Amino acid sequence: MSVLLSSLFSAIKNSSMSHRQVKRDAIIERMLRTSLILIAAFALEAQTPAKPEPDTLILADGEKLIGHLVRSTGSTIRFKSDVLGEVSIDWSKVKELHSAQKFAVLTKEAAAAQEKVRGKGRPPAGVLEGNISVADEKIDVATTTGTTTVPIADAADVLDVGAYEKAFTRHPGFFSDWNGAITAGGSIVEATQTSKTFNESISLVRAIPAEDWLARRNRTTFDFSSSYGEQTQPGTPSIKTSIYHADAERDEYVSKAIFAFGQAQFDHNFSQGLDLQQTYVGGIGWSVFQRDNEGLDLKGGISFIEQQFAGATKTQNLASSVFDEKYMRKVFKGAIFTQEFSVSPSWTNSKALSALGNARLTLPVYKRLAVTIGAIDTFLNDPPPAFKRNSFQATAGLTYSLR
Repeated sequence: MSVLLSSLFSAIKNSSMSHRQVKRDAIIERMLRTSLILIAAFALEAQTPAKPEPDTLILADGEKLIGHLVRSTGSTIRFKSDVLGEVSIDWSKVKELHSAQKFAVLTKEAAAAQEKVRGKGRPPAGVLEGNISVADEKIDVATTTGTTTVPIADAADVLDVGAYEKAFTRHPGFFSDWNGAITAGGSIVEATQTSKTFNESISLVRAIPAEDWLARRNRTTFDFSSSYGEQTQPGTPSIKTSIYHADAERDEYVSKAIFAFGQAQFDHNFSQGLDLQQTYVGGIGWSVFQRDNEGLDLKGGISFIEQQFAGATKTQNLASSVFDEKYMRKVFKGAIFTQEFSVSPSWTNSKALSALGNARLTLPVYKRLAVTIGAIDTFLNDPPPAFKRNSFQATAGLTYSLR
């Protein structure tokens, strides 16, 4: 339209018109352009979505919270209050809830049905979608066909309807949906003695699907940690510490809690005379529980281990069992405690027992940055002569969370 207006007014200006007519046409052109700008502005404003109305939560003691319902998981509701921020409240303490937003309500029956279509990427039957209101320990869902009432005791999850529908349409690639953290720390001392120590770790996990309310199909993890130190002094031999660990694991869930896993581990520990230990493991795992704030996994399997020690003329091959326990808990104000213990008794050499234990506490500092303190203990029952069986590390560093 602007091209048409320019052509039109150019023709007018080039014609033999009076000065008064040209001036009048210029005024009309400016008015038309201003009108077009106003029309475009109103159209853009009409397309901008309005801010959603706040939800109202009334507790049993009469306290009223204004904000937005985040989701509900079983017996707990997560509500983002305009004043208090995000809080978790037990359903038993909720008197009423009123929301103008649409949610998907998964009953326990629908959640069980979703378990049956594991890995097929389609929503289960019996999920209710619509506006909700809560009173008398019941959820009223205003669907397109009418209002359906669901007792709170029968509701497995209450989710934002947009996030619910998106979960069945997105197809993430291998490099998507990774979660984890990177930690680095160290110290340098320059005096009569020169001392340098560095430690770093990378921990990555990718669970498919990423949504914790969907039945998990598989999980991929990768971990790497290293600790290096060197101390030198004129006239004396230097002292070195060098410890590396790397592992990768793939879990395939056959039910909600049971999974088959395969894992590869690689270790080097100069402090124990271990040049390289390769471990290949296969077995069965059990996710005892997986909650928003807590998780526990138990694993057991068989492994092949190849050990090469400093000064040894040949490698040592072992057939072993592996028993592993891993625990995570969110303790306070976003702090996360993780702990793992693993032991590998050997069938082919009863003296070649190995074990690993570690614990870590991550304290949030600012947004994705946190401080992590931890301890790692590695045990080898048959190190070379003059080497200790235990290798203990205490670490501290700055952590960056990927999500």
